[in-house]
Amino acid sequence: MSDSAGTATGLGTPDRPERAGKERRPGRLRRVITFYKQVVAELRKVIWPTRRELLTYTAVVLVFVVFMVAVVSLFDFVFSQGVLAVFGNG
Repeated sequence: MSDSAGTATGLGTPDRPERAGKERRPGRLRRVITFYKQVVAELRKVIWPTRRELLTYTAVVLVFVVFMVAVVSLFDFVFSQGVLAVFGNG
């Protein structure tokens, strides 16, 4: 009896061919260095905003957050007054 994973009983790990001797993985330090180099290469591709754009985006976000806080606070106040009107003060 064999399942689709390639094991005889379905309980073990799939059968894998052994690695060839020349297919060794690089060491941990080499992988960290390679990762760091790739991160730096990707960050160089980023189009960074100018100071003026950054200030504009920040102002837009802050205005939006303040607006949403006001909307949620208004709804909270209206619904709490509604609950108090329906169920009384206690």
